[in-house]
Amino acid sequence: MDDKYYDALLHVKTSGGQKGFSPSVHYHRYEPTPYEGLDALFLHYQLKETDRVVDFGCGKGRLLFYIHHHFGASVVGIEIDKSLYHEAVENRVRYLKKSGYQKGEIEIHQCAAQDYEINSLDNRFYFFNPFSIQVFKHTLSNILHSYEQNPRNIEIILYYGSTEYTYFIETNTPFQMKKEIIIPGLFEKNTYERFLVYQLL
Repeated sequence: MDDKYYDALLHVKTSGGQKGFSPSVHYHRYEPTPYEGLDALFLHYQLKETDRVVDFGCGKGRLLFYIHHHFGASVVGIEIDKSLYHEAVENRVRYLKKSGYQKGEIEIHQCAAQDYEINSLDNRFYFFNPFSIQVFKHTLSNILHSYEQNPRNIEIILYYGSTEYTYFIETNTPFQMKKEIIIPGLFEKNTYERFLVYQLL
């Protein structure tokens, strides 16, 4: 199903890229995960209502509303760009108005990824190659510190994961590969069109 169909279904506007430039050289331009990709991911990867998913570089919030709609899980969006943050908040207003859910189930924060204080309930973390390896390392360090304070089942999902990301996580952290999910029709043309799921053992 195309982007227009899903945006209409969720009563949000998440298509299109980012206007202007990122406020930091460490942050990449916003591009939403294609709905086609999300359908492929969640065909093979399930979430529970008790999960709390953090999307680093959430942009306009597409992943947040998709997950909340399909699984009822709590979601948290982290976005450094002020304009994108406001678009995500506006999308939340539209989504909640139509769905009747509570605002507290969908949090959106305007801050740098490394400045977000990991909640003890956060247990699923999503990255669509949103920033430099330096920021990624810092953010993973925060996640691991949170685990040390509150041990729990933690998983990381990388979409379009850069070689730097995958090399670092596999050689410098206790995370281990759990699953690889390719996007049919896209992976054959570009091997980055896949999701890598890592579990903290």
